Amino acid sequence: MTIERIIKKFKINRPNDNSDLLLSAYEFANKAHRGQKRKSGEDYIQHSLHTAYLLTEIKADLPTVLAGILHDVPEDTKTTLKEVRENFGSEVYFLVKGVTKLGRIKYRGIELYRENLKKMFLAMANDTRVIFIKFCDRLHNLRTLDYIPEEKQKRIAQETLEIYAPIAGMLGIWRLKWQMEDLCFKYLFPDKFHELENRYEVEKKTERNQYFQKIKNVLTPKMEEAKIDYQLEVRFKHLYSIYLKMQRKDRKFDEIYDVFALRIIVDDIDDCYKTLGIIHTIWRPKPNRFKDYIAVPKPNGYRSLHTTIFGPDGKAVEFQIRTLEMHEESLYGLAAHWYYKSKKSDKIGKQPDWIKEILDTKKEISNTDEFVQKIKLDIFHDRIFVFSPQGDVFEFPEGSTPIDFAYAVHTNIGNQATAALINEKNAKLYQQLKNGDMVEIVTDKKKLHPNKDWLKFVKTKRAKDNIKQHAKKSTLENLKNIFPSKKN
Repeated sequence: MTIERIIKKFKINRPNDNSDLLLSAYEFANKAHRGQKRKSGEDYIQHSLHTAYLLTEIKADLPTVLAGILHDVPEDTKTTLKEVRENFGSEVYFLVKGVTKLGRIKYRGIELYRENLKKMFLAMANDTRVIFIKFCDRLHNLRTLDYIPEEKQKRIAQETLEIYAPIAGMLGIWRLKWQMEDLCFKYLFPDKFHELENRYEVEKKTERNQYFQKIKNVLTPKMEEAKIDYQLEVRFKHLYSIYLKMQRKDRKFDEIYDVFALRIIVDDIDDCYKTLGIIHTIWRPKPNRFKDYIAVPKPNGYRSLHTTIFGPDGKAVEFQIRTLEMHEESLYGLAAHWYYKSKKSDKIGKQPDWIKEILDTKKEISNTDEFVQKIKLDIFHDRIFVFSPQGDVFEFPEGSTPIDFAYAVHTNIGNQATAALINEKNAKLYQQLKNGDMVEIVTDKKKLHPNKDWLKFVKTKRAKDNIKQHAKKSTLENLKNIFPSKKN
């Protein structure tokens, strides 16, 4: 990796930024790391450069890429954070400091591990760009795991699967998430990885390419006739996600049919809907398999049209239709969203709600063990998306109930909830919600307080806090009735 390659890539994304600073950061870091080698034998500066290049690929801003080049300088050399600030300013200083504070999560006792984990959560919550740097740092380390002992390989891979990959998913940075997961899969389950890799490449590659060509031959003339400029590409399911699906649904490799989808990238939103019409004119759509994430984006910002059709030979195929901006946001998540936002204004978008949850949890819990467990269970647990009758989208942890939904809509809706409809059918208030459910809450305005027994099944912090608050009020009121205050 060379600094020239990083500068070239950065200029493509951000031609108006001062890329001369990248060369200055490289010279500064190269001098600090001079003489240092990695386990592979290459110069240490190569790790810094690879980290920075990965950051340019997710369209990170200038301070973040600079911090990527400099991120190991204060920790691994005699050069100080103060010198970083003097040379590159306060913003870069705070990002490097954020990464430096995290340190390396070492496996020398569970206490140190959890303490480092807590630092990572809080650093991320204060400035999400810190975790972008940490992701890219970790991905390059995963790519060079061959040079460290097997036991350490497995520990780093396991930690990445448990912590880093889920966070990448929640930030929508799928490009990094998939790469981390497949590398971890390779080191944790090498036999299964290589078996699946071989079958996926050898047995399915020819079949996939032939089928792709059939669809392209039919679609291209229709798109040209409509004068729609487009790119057509294949999205392949990654090995680790195939493996998980085989395990979860107890299926053999030959029984996994959705190993690829076709992605169409067009110029604007009008062309997205025109393309959808063309596809449905050519092929019969599969019922209940259309999702309009453009009109109703997912809470993490994901936008696209999804439709499954019965294509050539009657095979079911999914199409994903989006603009280039939507496509890059689907790969790079919050990083790309901020990139496009910064092109339109000086302000970047707000941070996701779950990041605020981390800061709220910090205020409540000082014990490190409890903090880490609560974050992992409440915030990093699998998320689901449900709809209100008006089409608003809400995100919840898996296992959430209509009461969690009610409190997400409004405190009074939660307090006054008496019944629920899920997909227009009567449902229990404790029934667990599933992805895509439409939820409606029936309320009674005369009802002033929630049922404290709801604490047994609600999942979200908002619901728990409101129920507990009213439970305390009810207890105080009961005590006042039992022991009325004396009047003089």
